[in-house]
Amino acid sequence: MKKVRIYYQILLSIGLIISPLLILAGDRVYQYQIPHSAPLFTDKKLSHKKPVNVKYYGRPPAYASCRKNKKVEDRMKLYMPHIRAMGSKYMIDTRLIKAVIIAESCFDPKAISSAGAQGLMQLMPETARSLGVSDPFDPWQNIEGGVSYLRMMLDQFNQNKELALAAYNAGPDAVKKYGRIPPYRETQRYVKKIIKML
Repeated sequence: MKKVRIYYQILLSIGLIISPLLILAGDRVYQYQIPHSAPLFTDKKLSHKKPVNVKYYGRPPAYASCRKNKKVEDRMKLYMPHIRAMGSKYMIDTRLIKAVIIAESCFDPKAISSAGAQGLMQLMPETARSLGVSDPFDPWQNIEGGVSYLRMMLDQFNQNKELALAAYNAGPDAVKKYGRIPPYRETQRYVKKIIKML
């Protein structure tokens, strides 16, 4: 019995050591409960078992197709007056708002990411509610909610665009924790993509 207990403690220690490394290696960590064993942390989804928890380290965007086509061009033209109005209202460069929308949803108002983020600016449901957005799939509400949240992040991180974008993607707590862009592959890729468009 003592040997079994020591074995479980070793497994738990390995899990606690490996799980932070997985955070740096990938964007999503699955936790599985294995009978008579320590929890299993992995960045691979097991087909035969349901995870007890899934943690995202850097929110993945919707990955909507962003090829230059008429549909995307038409949507862009349709929403640009509202984007300009919100940019003026919240004192944010229109190019930054447009770049965020391209990175998040490529102007698809019905986009949903694997993390559950919704609409043009990919608002998480709880964030949308806190911003007073009753319908995240309504483009006009979504843009205003997303722009107001981006303004909050800019203010929180002293107008530093890179940190504000990292906070928009991974959450402000992650940025505060590291004091820089968090070491999440998804977030780092996200910030670079948007900055490149400006």
